[in-house]
Amino acid sequence: MEEKHLLLLFISLSLLAGAAMAKSTIEPCTGTDACPALLGYTLYADLKVAEVAALFETDPVALLAANAIDIAVPDAENHILPAGLFLRVPASCSCSGGIRRSISTRYTVRPADTLGSIAGSVYAGLASPDQIREANDIPDPADLDAGSTLVIPLPCTCFNSTDNFLPAIYLSYVVQQGDSLPAIAARYATTVTDIMTVNAMGSPSIRPGDILAVPLPACASMFPNSASDYGMIVANGTYAITASHCVQCSCGPGNLNLYCTPASLAVSCSSMQCSNSNLMLGNFTSQQTSAGCSVTSCNYGGFVNGSIVTRLTTSLQPQCPGKHQFPPVIPPPTAVLHDSFLSPSPSPAQAGGTVTNPRSSVPGTFGLPGISPASGPAGSTSEASIVNPFCCILCLFASSLVYFNFLY
Repeated sequence: MEEKHLLLLFISLSLLAGAAMAKSTIEPCTGTDACPALLGYTLYADLKVAEVAALFETDPVALLAANAIDIAVPDAENHILPAGLFLRVPASCSCSGGIRRSISTRYTVRPADTLGSIAGSVYAGLASPDQIREANDIPDPADLDAGSTLVIPLPCTCFNSTDNFLPAIYLSYVVQQGDSLPAIAARYATTVTDIMTVNAMGSPSIRPGDILAVPLPACASMFPNSASDYGMIVANGTYAITASHCVQCSCGPGNLNLYCTPASLAVSCSSMQCSNSNLMLGNFTSQQTSAGCSVTSCNYGGFVNGSIVTRLTTSLQPQCPGKHQFPPVIPPPTAVLHDSFLSPSPSPAQAGGTVTNPRSSVPGTFGLPGISPASGPAGSTSEASIVNPFCCILCLFASSLVYFNFLY
């Protein structure tokens, strides 16, 4: 009889260990530098744009731009986004404790919260209960003080913002039920081999809850170190807003050259006219010559000491350029879009469109009102508990009862 009880306990503990572990990619680092990164986030409830932005302490306008959502829609920041919608959340990827992670996010604990609900529901598996507990030195996970503020460590990678020697920005993607590595690679216009190399994977096997670093083709900037937007990189098919919401930069379609213009309706901006020229930021002139097309353009050179830097450049090109094509924008979604990059398995945008001006918002500490949630680069992998502990206990209890009845 005693042996049967011990066997039952062993099986239960084995099931718990197997069910609770998921892998994520770790990039070792030194120093204090940071890079732009993206977090793949699936909304667990209907939330306003501003609420999602506050959850990650990012700018609502930057959130909209990173997802090619039209910010010209009236009151876009208060638009309600549907539960289940997949978003790319801009994040600053820092070096903390010798590894890459985003550590700027703060969360205010509510009475119904547990570490499991915060990790698995509010942050959709981007953090684990153990990671939150360790980041905040919580001695007893069951004893959370409502109103206290928690640091939420979020996974991110930089890998020098390149992939196979080309500009790239890395998306932290939480594997969903039904995902496969070939499908993820196809949807993000990359290869299985590339994802496996980046994530130091020995096989293409993945499990729900695993967090992959997925390289996205991007347009890189060449701003000086003194610029506040130094190192800016924009994923193909999307936008970035910079220079105190005065400048919008886009990437694609058709090439990976960063293209920056004045943000429409921007106010209180410094001059965006190139010196010794009548050209404004984003404008160009062209003249056909016997040697090719001479193109003079006014380009963005970064935001330095509160001023917009412009640079006038002249180049000889094989043919004269036509009107610039912008990535398409969409209105704020009202339903989950399964065939766009706003679905759980996004794919980059491909055709033309425009994006317009942002409005200013200030992110803050997040507490949801009235909602209670129940040669490429290579990194290393780590394992963490990510599943809801209560669900695990129920499943194990049911399994134990079945096995107990079988024994007796």
